[in-house]
Amino acid sequence: MSESGLNMSRRIRRTPYTDKVEQHGVRGFSVVNHMLLPKAYAASVEEAYWHLRDHVQIWDVACQRQVEISGRDAAHLVQLMTPRDLRRACVGQGLYVPLIDEHAGMLNDPVLLKLADDHFWLSIADSDVLLWAKGLAVGMGLDVVIDEADVAPLAVQGPKAGALMASLFGNQIENLPYFGFAIFDVLGTRQLIARSGYSKQGGFEIYLQGSHLGTDLWDLIWDAGQPYNIAPGCPNLIERIEGGLMSYGNEFTRANNPLECGFDRLCHLGDEIDYIGASALRQIAADGPVQSIRGIRFGGDKAPPCGKPFPVTDLNDEVVGQITSAIYSPRLNCNIGMSMIRKTHWDYGSSLLVHTPDGMVRDAMVSELPF
Repeated sequence: MSESGLNMSRRIRRTPYTDKVEQHGVRGFSVVNHMLLPKAYAASVEEAYWHLRDHVQIWDVACQRQVEISGRDAAHLVQLMTPRDLRRACVGQGLYVPLIDEHAGMLNDPVLLKLADDHFWLSIADSDVLLWAKGLAVGMGLDVVIDEADVAPLAVQGPKAGALMASLFGNQIENLPYFGFAIFDVLGTRQLIARSGYSKQGGFEIYLQGSHLGTDLWDLIWDAGQPYNIAPGCPNLIERIEGGLMSYGNEFTRANNPLECGFDRLCHLGDEIDYIGASALRQIAADGPVQSIRGIRFGGDKAPPCGKPFPVTDLNDEVVGQITSAIYSPRLNCNIGMSMIRKTHWDYGSSLLVHTPDGMVRDAMVSELPF
């Protein structure tokens, strides 16, 4: 057993950066897509939060696995998996796409990278999209090749990320649009770099092809980052909640549909394109969602960790939702969280109550996202 408390085995995969992560004093891991994800380095999440807002961090996010779909029917299969209209997607463009099942239940919310008209990567959150895609392809007899690519994203996040990356790869990297990507020379190889990342502080993700280059890439970024006060980091819970960045498996699951997740603008409800779950999603749109994702500000001292959802009730003690991610925000000077809230109580400014596991009942208010 490691210091993280995880019983390590081949079922929990190390990344090309895990050796460097351990050398830099990682204080624990989570597991995403059967792979290690560092969860802490700094003495506190607040210390890491302020550093991320002021400087630059290097993140091992190789757990963002790439489901690679290529072949004559690749574009058709990718469109079948999402209600987002992909007809105008361009090579070099990344798109945030909800993936849904036949009942319009959310299966994942990856970033789709279009490498060619017949070649795509789905940079996935924590669910087995590879198996879903292969099942669809086999069942429908599609002419595609589907695999998990040997690609290990390394993120460079924070307000100084642009200057750091430009020092290595030239000023043109800062011209990339949000979610846009291009190919750059990295360690004598051609690598995809995108302007993206799981924070609102700005940054880039290097989609490293070739696990054997992991240590060299980490050292390249680390050494170049010294003038910018670089530090090892990982997705920060305070910054994530403040920014309204949802987490699959926390804020939503297959029990939720994209309309209640706030993905209305990403859902094509006409009949010009075909996708799995279209009729179910159109019916949900016609009836109207019964709940929606909202921010919650709530009082009291710093709330305990949200290991299990916090019930959210109205002032008459009727349950109207549950907080699935929560933490104290030192910038906003209050506890904040994200919750699916019933239609009857989802108006911004509505007064509610949050029940935390320390036995406290805390005054709360529905808030917009991001905070």
